[in-house]
Amino acid sequence: MLVLSRKKGESIIIQDNIEVTILSVEGDTVRIGISAPKHIDIFRQEVYQSIQETNRESATPLAANVEAFMERLRNSGNKKE
Repeated sequence: MLVLSRKKGESIIIQDNIEVTILSVEGDTVRIGISAPKHIDIFRQEVYQSIQETNRESATPLAANVEAFMERLRNSGNKKE
């Protein structure tokens, strides 16, 4: 992890197109502004973790449903009427 010290109004640049600026410091709270291209998603960590967990939960039943569907297809092909 890179650790930098910045004061209000100072910035850091990440890969030519992302700028993080310190807007204010009040007690233990630091307000930052982030300028980045629209195609780059920016989330607070707790929101990102929630999205990842939801994606994992959604993917698991889908995989099971697909496997069950494929098994039904295999079995239906074996039946002769």
